[in-house]
Amino acid sequence: GLVIINGAAALLCPLLGACLWSAVVGYKPVIVVHGLFDSSEDFKNLQRFINESYPGTNVTVIDLFDRSSSLQPMWKQVEGFKAAIYPIMQNAADGVHLICYSQGGLVCRGILSTLPDHNVHSFISLSAPQAGQYGDTDYFRIFPQFVKSNLYHFCYTGVGQLISICNYWNDPHHRDLYLNSSDYLALINSERPNPNSTEWRRNFLKIQKLVLIGGPDDGVITPWQSSQFGFYDDNETVVEMQHQELYLRDVFGLKTLVARGDLILCTVPGVEHVLWHSNETVFHACIEKWLM
Repeated sequence: GLVIINGAAALLCPLLGACLWSAVVGYKPVIVVHGLFDSSEDFKNLQRFINESYPGTNVTVIDLFDRSSSLQPMWKQVEGFKAAIYPIMQNAADGVHLICYSQGGLVCRGILSTLPDHNVHSFISLSAPQAGQYGDTDYFRIFPQFVKSNLYHFCYTGVGQLISICNYWNDPHHRDLYLNSSDYLALINSERPNPNSTEWRRNFLKIQKLVLIGGPDDGVITPWQSSQFGFYDDNETVVEMQHQELYLRDVFGLKTLVARGDLILCTVPGVEHVLWHSNETVFHACIEKWLM
């Protein structure tokens, strides 16, 4: 079933034999997709951690939709990142690993859902709002005249849906508007009827492992459990993944991944949102072993 890793405890079991292993097979390329307002140079520490653990690994941080360009619509980003990633996949006979941070974790789900011949082994989602966002944190100061309770007036319009944040804005008090207006999250979560949902589910389930990393001190992803597919009900009580409709109905494969033993939750307290990719504890506890 579900593999749950407590970030602190996981450090007690280091990777034995990793160096021996690499001499025989070499390592799969790692592709990194950044988040909102980031750029590729923010990932130097992560690249260093990977190369210290797995020397010679080809790590590519895709340099697209940087900084304010990361506000472009999610489907546009999916197409752009997909075009950059596909050649790396084609050159990797043994497959690749994807590490996708923050908003990038949702971009990667769009790629994995719509790319029938991807060869992703581990899809590592690093504090990404997988079930949506409902909270005014620093990242959302681009809408100064709105607070979380009224942002739906803007986000759930045609103009609002041209901004990435609005594509996964999930207001639990306006569920019908979200379901009818969200051009991205409601579709990839198959919460709105979608003619592609069967095919997208099949594509997504080609991954070997789904690793969902998050923690209670994130401070940006709201609720933080969205990083592990938990979300608010209409009383703003967090409902964990296993009790969510999209899990129970297995609409895009979460329940199947759990049944396969291929869904890993890794929770690390004490990590602020902007530090996930440069925190060595997080790397060793939650990421390292899935890059074999």
